[in-house]
Amino acid sequence: MSQPMKKSTYKSQRKAEQEKLEKQRKFMKKLMWGTGVVVLLGIIAALIFTPKADPTAFDYEQLPVLGKADAPVKIVEFGDYKCPSCQVFSQQIKPQIEKEYVESGKVAFYFMNFPFIGEDSTTAALAAQSVYHQNNDAFWKYFDILYKNQQDEHTLWATPEYLVQLAKDNAIDVDLDLLKKDIEAGTYASEVSKHKSKAIAANVNSTPTLFINGEEFTGQFGDYPSIKKAIDDALAGEDK
Repeated sequence: MSQPMKKSTYKSQRKAEQEKLEKQRKFMKKLMWGTGVVVLLGIIAALIFTPKADPTAFDYEQLPVLGKADAPVKIVEFGDYKCPSCQVFSQQIKPQIEKEYVESGKVAFYFMNFPFIGEDSTTAALAAQSVYHQNNDAFWKYFDILYKNQQDEHTLWATPEYLVQLAKDNAIDVDLDLLKKDIEAGTYASEVSKHKSKAIAANVNSTPTLFINGEEFTGQFGDYPSIKKAIDDALAGEDK
C-alpha cells in the first residue's frame, strides 16, 4: 500500500512543474516571435525582388504595321473608327509619331480594333481588316480615309456600301468585290472579336489607348510631349 506524499515534496514537484511550464511558454514565445520576423522578412523580400508583371503581350505579326517590324519600340493603338477622339489622334498625333520615330526606324506602329460605340463600329473594323489582309500598305491609307470621312458617332454611317465606295473613290489598292464580300460575310469577325477581347483583358476602357512596348501609356492621348517622353524612355531602355 502506497504511502501518502509529504506536503513539502508535493510543493517542490508543483514548483518544478510550474517552472518547466514557464520555460516552455517563454521558449514558444521566442519561437513565435522569431518565426514572425522570418515571415515578415520573407514578405518584404518578395515585394522587393519579385519582378513586375510582364508587359501586355501582343501578337505583332498578326497586326497591321506602319514602319519596320524590327523597330526597337512597338506602339499598339486600340481604336474605334467611329470614335471622335481617335480621329483627333489619327490626324494630329499619329503624324508626329510617324515623322519623328516611324520614318527613322525607331518605332513600329500597330493598330487593334476596340469597336464599342455602335454596330457600325464593327462594320468599319471588318472593312479595315479586309483591306489589311489584302494589302498592309493600303490599310494605312484606308485607315486615314476612314477617320477623314468619319461622321457623327450617333449616326449609323459605316455601312458596307459606304465603306466600299470610300475605298473605290480613294483608289485603295485592293479587290473591291472581295472587300464587299468580306464585310457582308463577316470574314474577319472572329479576328475583330479577338482584338476586342484583348482590349478588355488589358483593361482598356477608352479609345484611343496606346501601349508602348507592352506598357500602357496612361497620359492624355493628345499630349504629344508626354507621348514623346514615353517613347524616348522606351528607346533608352532598349539601349541598356
